[in-house]
Amino acid sequence: MHSIKHLIQIALEEDIGPGDITTDNAVDPEITGKGIILAKEPLTLAGLEVAGDVFAFIDPQVVCRFLFKDGDDVANGDIVMEAEGRLRTLLKGERTALNFIQRLSGIATNVRSYVKHLDDRNIRLVDTRKTTPGWRVLEKYAVRVGGAYNHRMGLYDGVLIKDNHIIACGGITKAIERVRDKVSHLVKIEVEVSDLSSVKEALAAKADVIMLDNMNIGLIKEAAAIIGKKAIIEVSGGITKENLKSFSGSGVDLISVGALTHSARSVDLSMRIIQ
Repeated sequence: MHSIKHLIQIALEEDIGPGDITTDNAVDPEITGKGIILAKEPLTLAGLEVAGDVFAFIDPQVVCRFLFKDGDDVANGDIVMEAEGRLRTLLKGERTALNFIQRLSGIATNVRSYVKHLDDRNIRLVDTRKTTPGWRVLEKYAVRVGGAYNHRMGLYDGVLIKDNHIIACGGITKAIERVRDKVSHLVKIEVEVSDLSSVKEALAAKADVIMLDNMNIGLIKEAAAIIGKKAIIEVSGGITKENLKSFSGSGVDLISVGALTHSARSVDLSMRIIQ
C-alpha cells in the first residue's frame, strides 16, 4: 500500500538521516547474520509484515520469516519473527521496525482487553478518528486485529453530524435536511445527540444512525427504547472496560471508544542479533 510505504520511508529518513554513523563505521558492509524479534511481555501481535517491510525497504535481499501471525497472542520470550541479511541493514532498520510493531501490537493488545469485557456479542466495539497523524490506516488495521471494528476512516467516507455542525446549521433537522439533499441515497446519515429531546428530533428527521454522546446508562436505555429499530444506535463518551458489561441487553448496536487507539501504550519487544 502506497501510504504505508511512504510512512516507512519517512520513518527511516527521520532515523537514519544522511547515514548511521555508528553502524557504517563499526560494521563491515558484507557481514551477514540474523536478527530475532522477541516479545518481552504477553501481547497480541500486529504489524509483523510492516516490520518486515522496513528491512526490505533498506535492502530487498533481506529475508524475513514470521513465526506467528497478526492476531496471535504470544508469551514473554516468544520469538515472533526473524530477519536475515546484511548486519548493516538489520541494525539500521531495528528501531524503526520495532517502533511499528510495538505501537501496532500495543493497540491490538489494548483492543483485545476491551473486547474480553464486552458480554453482548450483538454490540460492535468500534474505533474513532483519534489516531496518530499519518498512522490511521495502520492503527485502524491494528484495531481489527485486536477484534474490534472500524468507524469511518475519515471525513470523506461517512456523514457524522456533530454538535458544532448542528450549531452551524441552526439545528438537527436543518443539518440533516441539508446533507440529505446533497449526498447519495446510499450514504447513511449519523447525528450526535446528548439528550432525549434531540433523540426525538433526530428520529423525526429520519437519521439513519443516532449517536448517544456522554449519556449515563439509564438515559441510554430510555433513548434506546424510544429509537427501537428505527435507527442504528451508537454510544460514545465515558466508556471504560469496567462499564462495558452494563450495556448488555441495552439495545445499543455500536460502542465507539477513542481510547482503543489514543490511550494504547506501546508493548515491549526487542531485537537480538545472532551470527
